[in-house]
Amino acid sequence: MHKVISAVVALFVVFGAPAAFAQASPPSEASRKAELAAAWKAASTVAVGGPKDVSLIDQAALKLPSGRFFVPKAEAARILRALGNVVNDASLVGLVVGNGANDGWIVVIRYIKEGYIKDDDAKNWNADDLLKNLKDGVEESNKDRIARGFPEMQVIGWVQAPSYDAATHRLVWSLLAKDKGEPDNATKSINYNTYALGRDGYFSLNLLSTSEGIAGDKSVAHELLGNLAYNTGKRYEDFSASTDRIAEYGLMALVGGAAAKKLGLFALVSAFVLKFAKVILVGLAVAGAGVMNFFRRKPRSDAADGPA
Repeated sequence: MHKVISAVVALFVVFGAPAAFAQASPPSEASRKAELAAAWKAASTVAVGGPKDVSLIDQAALKLPSGRFFVPKAEAARILRALGNVVNDASLVGLVVGNGANDGWIVVIRYIKEGYIKDDDAKNWNADDLLKNLKDGVEESNKDRIARGFPEMQVIGWVQAPSYDAATHRLVWSLLAKDKGEPDNATKSINYNTYALGRDGYFSLNLLSTSEGIAGDKSVAHELLGNLAYNTGKRYEDFSASTDRIAEYGLMALVGGAAAKKLGLFALVSAFVLKFAKVILVGLAVAGAGVMNFFRRKPRSDAADGPA
């Protein structure tokens, strides 16, 4: 189980408008590991276990399978910050994790209420151009990573080129990334992005995995994406041209980075950080049964169906 958790927690996503690019001094490894352990402990008291229908704000419901746990917004934000993220509180909905022996992944759920996303540009996008935009976004986010004591990130290429299903209004794409200067044969992190478009905006279900685990882990992303259903009146097909807001960007922007730059949502995965994995393992040992029980305990029966 420690091996699984180390693979999960050594990954992180950059959310929100980059904060100040400077601070007095980066936090110490000891303080990072202590806060991470405390964050997981706090999550263990509120996580909802499947099978259960989890309400995702006022927009949709997620059929959470057995062996999966939903961490509400506040506790999810604390975990992400402890992993080195700048978190956009307005868009974050929660996290999903698993308690299986091979569940070395984490899924970040966000909802972006920017209006109806037109999808007609999916017919004309160019994967090479989209990749360049993502690389530019990473270079910008690296300024914040340096200031906060984390390694710079480098995007290598596609794990999966963008794929859009016009019938279900689902988008999937994935990048291969690493730390700058990291050997090419080192374990790489994978950011497996899935989106579900709705009437008022879209859900992003972002699965974090590694190059060694993605072949099996990507089925989790597709399972959760398929289990997300918009509420009646909030579906993509419920759109009314006479009354509803249309987003200032189209589907291509969700991949190409135009929306990320506009909204300050550099939703890009970091590389697998081996030195931090070792530190985090020590932190989990300090946390003791609190973290282990989070992955092993029975689903709560008295919990609310998701964050407010």
